[in-house]
Amino acid sequence: MLQFLGGKPVVPFVIDELFLWLILVGFLAQMVDGALGMAYGVISTSAMLLMGIPPALASANVHAAEVFTTAASGTSHAIARNVDWNVFWRLALFGSAGAVIGAFLISHADTSFIRPFIAAYLLLMGVIVIWKGLRPRGSAPKIGRVRILGFAGGMADAIGGGGWGPVVTSNLIARGGEPSRMVGTVNLAEFVVTVSASLAFLVALGPTFGKAALALLIGGVVAAPIAAWAARRVPRQTLTVIVGVAICLVSAYNLWRALV
Repeated sequence: MLQFLGGKPVVPFVIDELFLWLILVGFLAQMVDGALGMAYGVISTSAMLLMGIPPALASANVHAAEVFTTAASGTSHAIARNVDWNVFWRLALFGSAGAVIGAFLISHADTSFIRPFIAAYLLLMGVIVIWKGLRPRGSAPKIGRVRILGFAGGMADAIGGGGWGPVVTSNLIARGGEPSRMVGTVNLAEFVVTVSASLAFLVALGPTFGKAALALLIGGVVAAPIAAWAARRVPRQTLTVIVGVAICLVSAYNLWRALV
């Protein structure tokens, strides 16, 4: 497993069953993320935990794959002038700080102890996704406490392997942010946060970015253009609720397995 994940010595590259399953996971996660603008990390990490991959290694590989997907997404939003740079810098800086701390915390945590907490966190993320799909649209008059939100989102994302989008984007929009600009800002900031988390995992765990990250990346790259096409044709609210329910079911099962 460590060799598969990129740990220790170089081994001959073999396309095995786990590699193919993770390509499918990356494909499905990117399809959802392309349509909703969130949940790539939550879906990928939940599936990897289901496959028995330790939480720290799952998060490290998911973040390694996300470096490329967030770079493409964030650049696209920047070119489209869909970024609030004042909010971006606060999110990126404090989100990165939280991500680095979170990466070191999970890297040195006991796997058997931390696994049920990660499963519970991902279950909560599923509930947030459902809530986001069901709640009526509304906004508050002012965006505030961006630094605290970025720090908390970055730490939770690194520890749980996902959740930056559901936590940060939904909060900024609820506080009065214009939806399209907040999505673009959070996506670009996520690239900086993801790079920071990946570097922290590299220092804490060594070269853990192996075939798992490559498989997720391949699936995500293949899905990206399809997701962009489907995003305009799939009912967003219905898909959001369906994805949230799926995340809750997988996370509940992971939680049950971790406790029994």
